[in-house]
Amino acid sequence: MSEKIALREVGMRDGLQSIATVMPTETKIAWLDAEYAAGVRYVEVSSFVPPKLLPQLADAEAVIAHAMTLKGLHVSALIPNSRGAERGIALGVPEMNYVLSVSNGHNLSNVRRPTAESIEDFRRVVQLCHSGDKPARINCGLATSFGCTIEGDVDEDRVRRIASEIAAAGADGIILADTVGYGQPAAIERVFRKVIADVAPLPVAAHFHDTRGLGLANVLAAYNAGCREFDASLGGLGGCPYAPGATGNIVMEDTAFLFEAMGCETGIDLDRLVEVRAVVARALPEVALHGAIAKAGLPRNFHPVAQAAE
Repeated sequence: MSEKIALREVGMRDGLQSIATVMPTETKIAWLDAEYAAGVRYVEVSSFVPPKLLPQLADAEAVIAHAMTLKGLHVSALIPNSRGAERGIALGVPEMNYVLSVSNGHNLSNVRRPTAESIEDFRRVVQLCHSGDKPARINCGLATSFGCTIEGDVDEDRVRRIASEIAAAGADGIILADTVGYGQPAAIERVFRKVIADVAPLPVAAHFHDTRGLGLANVLAAYNAGCREFDASLGGLGGCPYAPGATGNIVMEDTAFLFEAMGCETGIDLDRLVEVRAVVARALPEVALHGAIAKAGLPRNFHPVAQAAE
């Protein structure tokens, strides 16, 4: 039996949120449907942030409502606070992802409160998500786990302490995020090994950016440490708006190829996934799409794991 890897598409949220051109709702739905047809079964569809702050995601309810009609799709949404959780609960979203920063400076800059206050808010969010008629899963993403543009290095023991606090608060999963692309493979593997052991049996997922070209190396490091859930973005959408041409999230297509080439099963049809790029390119012609597989194609002797097992 091949090992199964869960790859979650975050381009519809993390990728789009930094792009000024608003993608029409019908295009987002077409993108979602095309990835679903390609075998993608995990998608962070949108974010419950105030529409006036992020017009790009003002249609969160509409897109998520459609996503929840797709059989077998693991639908999740990002929430910045308890108000976002209330919107998700009202819609019946089955899984939500809360985010706080390990770096106190980054948390103050991002949500205007210290990390300790965000942890307290997360405890309230857990109660909201777990106490309703239809309990929702609630994960917590630990941003800047491997470095911060404001504070620089982030203490690894602080990452472990916060991860343990979050686990004790009732999280259903933890996501370690290299938000600004500072992570390198040795540190990634070391921290993932420790946190996975600290919070077991909670799943620990990875969210990497490819800002400095180490994205896939970091994926492999986290995999070697025991991680089996990874965020990625179609075409690497999500680059920093202040660094034109810089890549953002790791590329979904390349990440899927990495695991399939290693003999792991993602359930994704890579040829069909690459074709989805056309949907995004038509809607956002000014936005660069990254990825080696889209440029070079699959190797002549390449066979997907699921197909090879038949």
